[in-house]
Amino acid sequence: MKKARILLIDDEAAFCELCSLWLTQAGYEVVSCGDGKQALTLFTAQSFDLVIHDLSLPPSFLPEEGLQLLPHYGEVPVVVITAHNEKALALDAMRLGAWDFISKPIDPDLLLIVVQRAINKRQLQQELNTLKEQHPPTDDDMGLLGVSPSVINTRNLIKRIANTEVPVLIQGPSGTGKEIIAKALHQHSQRKNQAFISVHCGAIPSELLESELFGYKKGAFTGADKDRKGLLSMADQGTLFLDEIGEMPPSMQVKLLRVLQEGCYFPVGGREMEHIDVRLVSATNRDLPSAIEQGHFRDDLFYRIKGVTIKTQALVERPEDLAILVHSIIQKAQPEKSTLHISADAMAWINQQTWPGNVRELKNTLDSLIALTTGDTIGLQEIQFLTGQAEPSQPQTPDTNHQTPDTNHKTLEAQVTALEIRLISQALNQHNQNRTRAAAQLGLSRQGLLKKIARYGLNSDV
Repeated sequence: MKKARILLIDDEAAFCELCSLWLTQAGYEVVSCGDGKQALTLFTAQSFDLVIHDLSLPPSFLPEEGLQLLPHYGEVPVVVITAHNEKALALDAMRLGAWDFISKPIDPDLLLIVVQRAINKRQLQQELNTLKEQHPPTDDDMGLLGVSPSVINTRNLIKRIANTEVPVLIQGPSGTGKEIIAKALHQHSQRKNQAFISVHCGAIPSELLESELFGYKKGAFTGADKDRKGLLSMADQGTLFLDEIGEMPPSMQVKLLRVLQEGCYFPVGGREMEHIDVRLVSATNRDLPSAIEQGHFRDDLFYRIKGVTIKTQALVERPEDLAILVHSIIQKAQPEKSTLHISADAMAWINQQTWPGNVRELKNTLDSLIALTTGDTIGLQEIQFLTGQAEPSQPQTPDTNHQTPDTNHKTLEAQVTALEIRLISQALNQHNQNRTRAAAQLGLSRQGLLKKIARYGLNSDV
């Protein structure tokens, strides 16, 4: 794997040499320089994944002037180096787009944690950019986002059969976008200017399904005080989508088969036959051949509705679609917050889930995380709150002499501290409190991990 490249900007040669050594030993490639003008020249000429930037660069740059350099780095994350009394400057830098800040004297363990998070963010952004370049959203996507072979084949099949009259059966797990496929078939057909009527066969009680589909005449039953059109009549000349058709009661299966064979039906309580012309699209998450063997579904109806079969895949079977789905869901949920994004560690959590509810579950989860997010980043803190995991307590700052009454300053420090605690706690839990393995996962020496455990007052049960 290609090494991540870091541009280190600091006028202290000894610090650059030491910091470069730490980062090189951690597996990064480091290019260092001592002033802002040279930094911009290097950044323009070469490719970097991270910029570590001391804003106080004599003689030509004051800290405030150093802030003006930040927009030049574009999407590349920037970690700002400050003196301990320059917290206000660090906050200004983060408002201008800096990813994080570290105060001198630099703790090498904290530096590596911050750098790894920033590199992960950069890699995630690059993956999303690549996906969007290779597969930019167009009308041809038909609402089916993804780059997996399954999604691409489905889009191609829709294009081929949309303008035909052949019935379509969509099979796949719940939450995989079967109704989206049905709507795409309708929108790309000659019937697109007519009605698209969706009927969930499992959501309507069996005793009401017939009157909902066929409609009824006044006096057909108690409460029928006027004529009412059924869903079949409303779908005439358009598309009828029967969702979860495998849940349709056997008595209704017989009546639906007759409609499909003859193109006509009687409303409930009616004596005049009504004719209908619809394109039928059905969907199910059941194994209909097995249901036929068990006597739960009619084989003649199955042969009538299956026509062309489109199969959808569970989300766990197409992990390459996750990143682009997450990006799209976030953008659609908060279009006015174009800066809202998901952190690399939160995205890693998403990649680790099996998502039994598929895209529907993913969307519901992201909608909840967006509602919990107060800043511009969906992170592990929101995930822990959503999943009910205990949030680590925030320890007291060891050096009280440097505390400031500014709430924003303390909040930022607390967030950095809480991040370290979360990462350490997770690593220890994953390795059953084995500190040597946890240190290796975090990129720390065992001694460095023990130092942090002692600093934060953590014990072996964290």
